[in-house]
Amino acid sequence: MSHDGVGPRAVMRSVAFLTAGALAVPALAGCSSKDDPAGRPLAGGDIARADRARIADGGTLRWGVDTVPDTLNTFQADADATTARIAQVVLPSMFRMDSRGRPARNPDYLEFAEVVETEPKQVVLYKLNQQAVWSDGREIGAADFTAQWRALSGKDSAYWTARNAGYDRIEKVERGKGDLEVKVTFSRTYADWKSLFAPLYPKDVMGTPDSFNDGARTKLKVTAGPFKVKKVDREDDEVTLTRNARWWGEPARLSTIVLREVPHDERVAALTAGTLDLAEVDATAARRISVAAGPRGTSGSASGDTSGSPSGSPSGSASGDTSGSAPGGAAEDGKSLTGPGAAGLGDGRSAAKALRSWAVANGSDEEAADEEISAREERREAAAELTREQRALSGFEVRKSLEPAYTQLALNGAEGPLADERVRRAVARALDRRELAEAILKPLGLPVEPLGSHLALAGQTAYADGSGALGDENAEEARALLADAGWVPGGPVKKKEDKAAGGKGEKAGSSGKDSADGAGDGTYIVGEGDGGDTEDDGGTQGDGNNGDGNNGDGNNGDSNNGDSNNGDGNNGDGHLAQDGTQHTRLKRGSAPGAYAPLGTAAPAQAGSAPLAKDGKALTLDFVLPSGPGSEVLATVAERITKMLERVGIRTEITKVDDESYFTDHIASGEYDLALYSWPATAFPATDARPVYAKPVPAADGSLNVGQNYTRVGTDQVDQLFDQALATLDDAKRAELIRKADARIWAVAGSIPLYQRPQLTAARKDLVNAGAFGFRTPVYEDMGYLKKGAGGPARTPGEESTEPSASVSTSESDPDPDSASDSDSDADSDAES
Repeated sequence: MSHDGVGPRAVMRSVAFLTAGALAVPALAGCSSKDDPAGRPLAGGDIARADRARIADGGTLRWGVDTVPDTLNTFQADADATTARIAQVVLPSMFRMDSRGRPARNPDYLEFAEVVETEPKQVVLYKLNQQAVWSDGREIGAADFTAQWRALSGKDSAYWTARNAGYDRIEKVERGKGDLEVKVTFSRTYADWKSLFAPLYPKDVMGTPDSFNDGARTKLKVTAGPFKVKKVDREDDEVTLTRNARWWGEPARLSTIVLREVPHDERVAALTAGTLDLAEVDATAARRISVAAGPRGTSGSASGDTSGSPSGSPSGSASGDTSGSAPGGAAEDGKSLTGPGAAGLGDGRSAAKALRSWAVANGSDEEAADEEISAREERREAAAELTREQRALSGFEVRKSLEPAYTQLALNGAEGPLADERVRRAVARALDRRELAEAILKPLGLPVEPLGSHLALAGQTAYADGSGALGDENAEEARALLADAGWVPGGPVKKKEDKAAGGKGEKAGSSGKDSADGAGDGTYIVGEGDGGDTEDDGGTQGDGNNGDGNNGDGNNGDSNNGDSNNGDGNNGDGHLAQDGTQHTRLKRGSAPGAYAPLGTAAPAQAGSAPLAKDGKALTLDFVLPSGPGSEVLATVAERITKMLERVGIRTEITKVDDESYFTDHIASGEYDLALYSWPATAFPATDARPVYAKPVPAADGSLNVGQNYTRVGTDQVDQLFDQALATLDDAKRAELIRKADARIWAVAGSIPLYQRPQLTAARKDLVNAGAFGFRTPVYEDMGYLKKGAGGPARTPGEESTEPSASVSTSESDPDPDSASDSDSDADSDAES
């Protein structure tokens, strides 16, 4: 999931059955004409930015990803984050994301694009770069635009497409005054037209159903980027990209990019072995790497900790705010990416323990002595292994930012207690979202700020903090909402048989007592990391823009994520229900009782008796994944359960296999509470509508939810999305999106918690790569510093088990974001 600007194109238009009354939405904070409520991104990219003149010509970048994709066609249902990554490198995109997560014209392909007519119909004119050609020498032109429109319009069922949003609104595509002009006429106004033709495939792929369905699954013969696909090797689990000899832009500095499938829990070993140069990692791995590397900027970093970060902020904050972090990337509590014990290996034995060990090993008890001698040998081997690992990892550093994705608490409003809006609002009012964000982001030295929108992230055009429509944390008001809904303390409770949700889960405990703290980031990212026929492209999804979507919050998975994570990642790529499947909520097991087993100590913070209504205790099923990297979710869930317990709401945590987490629980509605992530998008009117659209009953009585897995929606939200999609004025469209978000907050179907962290391990001499934040990577600028510029002693890309740590620190280059942003704004003004 992220990423690099390839956002998830929503496939299904969700609908709804949950009714909500008219909502009074207060004015959004900070919406005065003098202030831009969107603000600035909380963190900039961290990519060790360097001028091209300082980069060596040649070398191989071995980049860890989550999968070798099943298809190279991003518009097919089984496309994943790596599919999106490859498309970014080898195919044209008319627009790409800038540092604020906004679409910016891509000058390599496009001289300009603007709306030239609005009446009687919207007409967009594209003027292409006259040098832009496909790898077979043919000019990129109207024939390619036309073929892609026809394939994705939805009018020909022979094309097995996963999404057609926007293309279904096009009436015709034609050649303009010359070969370089393309005119696109829309049958219905489409404000998100910049999302189209990104990527653009050649007519060779889009021209016929056969070539679309099968021709681009395992190879792309014709491309038009700085690199081309040389080989998809499923035996060695890697995709090899080499320079495109017909590329007309700035020449690629690297000669080869190898995308290598490496599971997240094996990435430290791969970095240590010298088989990877770049990979997203979780927080535990990041700590081990940072301990080995030492503070950034003092141990051979290509550009120091502030490279690529606006204002030179160590935390990557655009505003330069370093609160919550200490020098060297450590948090104030000293438990950040560096510090004692962070490596996770060795025993840190005290002098007293060492003396006792010596005494036992040399004592008269031969059996105890033998055991202690064996234990001492094991410790020596572990210490030697740690030394070898730290020596190898000393040539890497951790680059960090915030991923274009966010973690949310989902509340299933289909049935049970959470079908009552008052109960959902009470859950939301019981949460201290800042505390939750701080628990995840502060130890990483990243800016701590709870997310204020479901539809955009800070810095994006449509962002504004709409949480005021719901209200801040207030335990007293939460209890009042519960009382109004009929849930009162005490009272008889009918005992019911305990049963794990879905029949396959492991009941982990009640009220969060099972959860364990962890540093890995395992947030499940929707649209990342899963295989199967219900996957989405997801760009946002996946490996996405900045990585494979795995770290940070999840990996996802994202996918991402999810990214997972994500994970680009722990989440997997592509869980979106894009095949039109209608999910019917399965019959649920009996609700567990509100009382702990006999002999269990009372919760330390239990301030009131459990709430009950009609003989049933107020206990919610909290479903979590249990696979590698899920520790962060367990930590967040533990804190949430304690917050809910304070207002009388008990939880039963069920941990399930990663493979079944989404399909058997989230998509099928077998949960009350769940944690997963959505990717951010520059086009919320298109991409977010299916996620929040009001579900409607299908003809067979099941509920068609599309991607609205909380099953909560309103007609008002749908109408605001529709109005935004038909509004070409940027400011007016942003205001409509903000109003929609305020109403989404008010019905409390999901609660955004925090923007996901993105942690990337990179060779210290590798520049213009790392944690990209919002910005789409510029692949032709990636490379290794020249030896004369402080580069490594060995040849870039050479296999080695010990990356060089002798790179000298370089000055941070000026952040080019402002130039890109102004270009984006200028384009926006012209087009509107």
